[in-house]
Amino acid sequence: MNRRLLGSAALTVALAAALAGCSDDGDPQSSGDSDTPTATESASPYLPVPDGVTLTPQGTHLEVGDQGVVAWEPRQDEVGVLDLTVTEIERTTTRKTLSAWQLSKEQEASTPYFVHVTVENVGDTDLGGRRVPLYVVNEENLLLESTPFASSFTPCPSTPLPSKFGPGAHEDVCLVYLAPDHGTLEAVSFRPDESFDPIIWTGEIEKYVPPKPEKKKPKGKNKNNGG
Repeated sequence: MNRRLLGSAALTVALAAALAGCSDDGDPQSSGDSDTPTATESASPYLPVPDGVTLTPQGTHLEVGDQGVVAWEPRQDEVGVLDLTVTEIERTTTRKTLSAWQLSKEQEASTPYFVHVTVENVGDTDLGGRRVPLYVVNEENLLLESTPFASSFTPCPSTPLPSKFGPGAHEDVCLVYLAPDHGTLEAVSFRPDESFDPIIWTGEIEKYVPPKPEKKKPKGKNKNNGG
């Protein structure tokens, strides 16, 4: 049987070198007073946003189910603004969910996580086709990118935003992350660049339970009563 290929970015550790140089305490969840924004932080957004939009201050710690409003520059002179809510985090195994895919030894030794997020475009820029700029932080304090797939992956598609995702667009997405060496997920992190004090979500991690297949309804029997 031909086994499908997993995307090449499956175990990419994003910004690892940058984090090594700028992470002082070794713990992405150690914020001190960073989750209590000052009046100046609240009044001065770190990027220009539309009137009526209030950005979540950098360094804020949120729980699963909490809403965060974030902004970043997908490219020069372009600002994307998203309302993000991490609604659920699930842990699974490669054997249970990725057995049909062709995996490297490193991928087979990973722990897959499914991160469910509701996304709304609250800015002025069409963000169609872009990936939601969320990472996860593992036990070694490294940022891990979400994993794309070469074809459809029903349990958690892990795809970019729809091709058209303009102001007001809303989408429920699921992103896959592979923690190397049977590692653990410590937090979900919005950190578009190394100078950004990350906004993170933490909370209970559920065990992934595959949906039960729908039972096929038995076909009705034609009764011949001789009439």
